Amino acid sequence: MSYKKFIPCIYLYKGNAVKGFRDSTIIDTNPAALARFYGDNNADELIVYDMSDSDAEHEEALDMIKAICNEAEIPVTGAGNVKRMEDIKKLLYAGCKKAALNYSRQDNVDITEEVSLKFGRDKIVACVTEADTITDNEALLEAYVSELILVREKEIKDVLAVSRFPVIVSIPEVSLDKLLELLEKDNICGISGHAINENARELLAIKALCQSNGIAVSTFDAAVRWDEFKLNSDGHVPVIVQDYKTDEVLMMAYMNEEAYRMTLKTGRMTYYSRSRQELWIKGETSGHYQYVKSLTADCDMDTILARVSQIGAACHTGSHSCFFHEIIGREYEEANPLRVFEQVFDVIKDRKEHPKEGSYTNYLFEKGLDKILKKLGEEATEIVIAAKNPNANEVKYEISDFLYHMMVLMAEKNITWEEITTELAQR
Repeated sequence: MSYKKFIPCIYLYKGNAVKGFRDSTIIDTNPAALARFYGDNNADELIVYDMSDSDAEHEEALDMIKAICNEAEIPVTGAGNVKRMEDIKKLLYAGCKKAALNYSRQDNVDITEEVSLKFGRDKIVACVTEADTITDNEALLEAYVSELILVREKEIKDVLAVSRFPVIVSIPEVSLDKLLELLEKDNICGISGHAINENARELLAIKALCQSNGIAVSTFDAAVRWDEFKLNSDGHVPVIVQDYKTDEVLMMAYMNEEAYRMTLKTGRMTYYSRSRQELWIKGETSGHYQYVKSLTADCDMDTILARVSQIGAACHTGSHSCFFHEIIGREYEEANPLRVFEQVFDVIKDRKEHPKEGSYTNYLFEKGLDKILKKLGEEATEIVIAAKNPNANEVKYEISDFLYHMMVLMAEKNITWEEITTELAQR
């Protein structure tokens, strides 16, 4: 099903979010936090316009765009300062789901086919300012571009008259009646610009208004009705809450029907407090909200597993998880690959911060980057040699040695496993 999208945008200039293309008034000095705010308030996507003046500023902007992509938790389209295919690659590698070509520049038009074939049509959008641009490049757009972003409001009527493509229209301000009128147009797939930025806190209510007018928008539509659950003796359903990134179990609470409906409506975990006998929005007083990623019922339909994006600590004690009182335990070898990497990496980082006499890891840190790189190169060569031998165990041993030295390099350069896995997930 096709949904109409609400897409705030960040105009990025010298590390700050500013008001617009022609207004450099700073509205937020932390664009990554602003991106998180938009995502937390039910925005569907985000557009980031890089307004850098120089190559050096552009490189700094790419670092900020990467931070924005890590924080937003909604798809990000990167736009601005694209001059060659390499710039599209940098935006996508920074974490953007899509990259925009500025069709006011002929050099951007010229690389459309090349970047679309290289990265995929679904990752390429085109920013246009007038209807003639669409008619002049219709065949190219249809073959190699997934959607258009119209950045000039006064061209909406003319663009809609000539465009068969999905169009995101950027508007400075709009009444609710005009908003509904625009979204009823078949080829308008989303609204962006200052009008959405200024009303980000009201997106939930605006989406509800759209639904009541028969306009399809992205909301939490539950596949399970409340009356399908098997309730406990108090009329509640227990909820196990899990961090969607790490799979760590965070807490356990209860829902009644009203809490269930409120969670689906807002996207924020809402429970029923049995002690206070009232609804409880997690984070309402602490700011440690839990944003829903998924809700899953168990086989007996009497328990819910909630995978969430946790802000701050889940536990009232300040602990990230409520589960920290060990009752019994036997020693065991961790089998989760990422946790093994994290545990080894934690030891390496501890050696860097608290040197231990006779430690090989400390020896590498003391000798410095060149020594670490030399060992990394030697271990890479050992993998190649081992791979030529019939015994696969030798490859396993050499890869383990390589990964250890790679983690030493990561610690030296202050790179985390989360950054690596995020980068891999975006490829």
